Amino acid sequence: MQRPTIGVPTQTLQAIDGIPAGLPHSWVMNHRYFTALVASGAVPWMIPLMDSETDTLRAIYDRLDGLFIAGGVDLDPSSYGEEQHPLCGRTDLSRDRVELMMTKWALEDKKPVFGVCRGMQVINVAAGGTLYQDCTELYAGSIKHDYFPTAGFARDHLAHEVRLADESRLRQIFGSPVIRVNSMHHQGIRTLGEGLMSSAYAEDELIEALEGTTDHFLVGVQWHPEMLVDGDAGTRRLFDSFIEDAREWRESHAVVGV
Repeated sequence: MQRPTIGVPTQTLQAIDGIPAGLPHSWVMNHRYFTALVASGAVPWMIPLMDSETDTLRAIYDRLDGLFIAGGVDLDPSSYGEEQHPLCGRTDLSRDRVELMMTKWALEDKKPVFGVCRGMQVINVAAGGTLYQDCTELYAGSIKHDYFPTAGFARDHLAHEVRLADESRLRQIFGSPVIRVNSMHHQGIRTLGEGLMSSAYAEDELIEALEGTTDHFLVGVQWHPEMLVDGDAGTRRLFDSFIEDAREWRESHAVVGV
């Protein structure tokens, strides 16, 4: 049985805070996403941010069995029709364009998609939704969500609980109505995109996960499960479920005789 190929768009090195000047323009991505995907049986494929090369990106996309959208810098608010707020952080326009393009293709094709943190927000914006550019400032009653490593918090620090919606895919996977998660974001979902349902909430009722309303795997979570996968069975099942759906996609779309 062939392992499914999962595309992982990269990020621009220069968009990350604290990168020294003078380095060549580069595309990179955190290795923890890849180790988590491989552990569940995937073949990960790093996707370059060649946002002007639509034909090349489409050729890459057509070879994928699933799409994984990772965490990272803020989405530029121009992608959802808003002016930039002073508290919006660093952005990566090339990454925005590539991820939104590929996510829209996957939504049209019902190809499996899994997004974490920024990745959940990308799914929402690709489906026509909008974001709070800063939860503390713009979301009334917000709890603390920004437990960033730069402020001394471990990336696997379990910051708060989230409540999983009844009948959701996440509730079935985790087998519990409440789980504790890490939290490294300051933006969040304002309006939900078309064809999506909210499937988890923080204590302040901010949306912490979303899912598609059809049977194919379309899941976004606001936390970072790649940091929890080694020690949590529910998180491992989440990755396994994504890869199993990608495997089924591969088999159902295989060309006979090839």
